[in-house]
Amino acid sequence: MIKKGHRLWNVIIVLTIVFCLMVFIAHFKNWVKKDQDGIKLLSGFYYKELKYSELDSVLIVEKMPPMMRLNGFSAFEKEKGLFQDFKDSLTDKKVHVYVDNISHQKIKLVYNDSSKIYFNYADSLKTEAIFKNLKAKMELTN
Repeated sequence: MIKKGHRLWNVIIVLTIVFCLMVFIAHFKNWVKKDQDGIKLLSGFYYKELKYSELDSVLIVEKMPPMMRLNGFSAFEKEKGLFQDFKDSLTDKKVHVYVDNISHQKIKLVYNDSSKIYFNYADSLKTEAIFKNLKAKMELTN
């Protein structure tokens, strides 16, 4: 005779596994959407929307400066979350990091005078293409 109570636990276990897989997929890569007005960056729970007119500079950097993680995670070559520059610990400025490959070049966006975002794709060619696109859009709006 099979007990009916086991079905509930099986459903809970399956739902938990599905939820964990969805969260993993959402964090696995950066989801970037460009439109006429700006750019939207999404990586799991981390989301940032910027208008091209807010951008002060768009740069390619080899390394990020030393930062303190406020929340987020590092796994293998990925670095995601909210960070704070060591030198800016008094100003409480947060740095958004959406890096899929820490060893590749990163795009550094400076907006609203001093706020920063670092991001890249796992594919360096895609990172280079979006850098050129962002640079052109910023120059058109400024």
